[in-house]
Amino acid sequence: MILHRSSSMLNFYRLSSPPKVLSKLKNSRSFLSSSSPSSSYLLSVCLFQLNQSNGRLFRGFATASAVEADKKGSNDTFFSDDNVSWKSLGLSDRLACALENSGFGRPSLVQASSIGPILSGKDVVIAAETGSGKTHSYLIPLIDKLCGARDGLENTNSGRALTTLDGLSLVLCPNVLLCEQVARMANGLSGDNGEPLLRAAAICGRHGWPVDKPDIIVSTPAALLNNIDPKKHHRLDFIRCVKYVVFDEADMLLCGSFQNQVIRLIHMLRFDEKQLSQMNKSGSEKHVEVIDGSLSHSDMEDEENLQNEYISEREENSEDDCDDKDIMEESKLGSIEKKGWRRVKKNYERSKQYIFVAATLPLNGKKTAGAVLKYMFPDAIWVNGNFLHCHNPRLKEKWIDVTVDTQVDALIKAVNERLASGADVSRTMVFANTVEAVEAVAKILETAGIECYRYHKDLSLEERANTIVNFQEGGGIFVCTDAAARGVDIPNVSHVIQADFATSAVDFLHRVGRTARAGQYGLVTSLYTESNWALVDAIRQAGKLGQPVETAFSRKRGFRNKLKKKAFSKFRDTPTVELTRV
Repeated sequence: MILHRSSSMLNFYRLSSPPKVLSKLKNSRSFLSSSSPSSSYLLSVCLFQLNQSNGRLFRGFATASAVEADKKGSNDTFFSDDNVSWKSLGLSDRLACALENSGFGRPSLVQASSIGPILSGKDVVIAAETGSGKTHSYLIPLIDKLCGARDGLENTNSGRALTTLDGLSLVLCPNVLLCEQVARMANGLSGDNGEPLLRAAAICGRHGWPVDKPDIIVSTPAALLNNIDPKKHHRLDFIRCVKYVVFDEADMLLCGSFQNQVIRLIHMLRFDEKQLSQMNKSGSEKHVEVIDGSLSHSDMEDEENLQNEYISEREENSEDDCDDKDIMEESKLGSIEKKGWRRVKKNYERSKQYIFVAATLPLNGKKTAGAVLKYMFPDAIWVNGNFLHCHNPRLKEKWIDVTVDTQVDALIKAVNERLASGADVSRTMVFANTVEAVEAVAKILETAGIECYRYHKDLSLEERANTIVNFQEGGGIFVCTDAAARGVDIPNVSHVIQADFATSAVDFLHRVGRTARAGQYGLVTSLYTESNWALVDAIRQAGKLGQPVETAFSRKRGFRNKLKKKAFSKFRDTPTVELTRV
């Protein structure tokens, strides 16, 4: 499949002028049709699946569009009620003042619902739609707690500089750029003197372990594990000093390639809670000795056994369909012998707080991220956004059914439509499914006289960071893979185009979530072919009925593979939204 796509891309690269684009595509189509019966789909799929985004996380609350909506008397779907203030949520005067000075006039709905539970010290799961202000939902209360703890220590230790970490927050993210963004947002909240209230540092990519100990550490799971390797001294004091742990993009971190690393970190942190609890019960005052002893060789083996037990237990119960009741009962009964930390699991004293944040959090199936959280953190408080997995009412969607012959014209027309809007700075994100497809789409646009940026995993971190900065400052067309669909902060994106249609409903939600963020409005233009009809039907039907698109979520594989178990004709006979060509 990749080879066929690459063959079609090579034809795109030879384009020299817009009038020749379609003729070249027809030549490519005839070439591929001679080599594969499904090559028409293979050619067209490289142009489908992009979405626009209007991501504004750092200064996303005081937007002109939201103010205008209030003037018109419309129901606000982003901000909380006028009578809800930062102080009314229990935040300190200093932090409330810092937020207002930074342009955060009032909290969003998700922030207003999340801050209280986090301040209470309970484990919290924040599952809310993209662009709802989730990052500040956890940063704000954690900064407030850390500032309060620091003030208390300074009062009790006056005249003595703090030489050790007395408590810090750890934020885990799936990629380096998101880590740097979260650290930047945390450092953006300043006091009256213009200095950050607390210091956050990213430990990943080009950033090593900081010389000066920060209050908030943001890292990827792999980078953190590498830095707290048992052979390195960082692990001894770091694990004990972590008081708050955040998992941003939790659905990614708890599944796929991240899962083993994240589960290991969770058990490492919980194992330390057990050791500290035992120390407190015994009344031991030998703090350093306990820290050193808490990570002995035998304890690390116990920790590894715990992780292996969890993974094997989940694999033994790997059927797709189950309900939350089954998960809860299984967690109570336990089907395997409990060792080490497991023996005191129900009796140990908690000393860390865990917060999980995601824009998509499926619950169907025991291996989904939501089910894992229900199993591992049954007492966590769940905060759900009003439009989780649903259509955003501030988002206008345009659906275009295309063929191999019409897709290029439809793509160029969709891009030019926003460029001709007359806005001073226009930002459009165009999504494709693969690196090769991004290059092909960019070549098509450039041949049509449209300059654009490229963003995908084959570019270096520095190139990607510079591309985002240039796009933020100057606007234009941003052609990218799904690497830019999660968490990347790109303010004021007004249009998202899916040149390749998303391969799953989860990817679709993250793509369209790049626009209509933080109270703003946006447009999504989705190009799709016959091969996408099943997924498009499911998504549009859910939108028409005002229901979540969870029925279209993939459990183990892509939605298209899931449909192989059923007769395609039977699926098409079900009541659905009529798909018409635009």
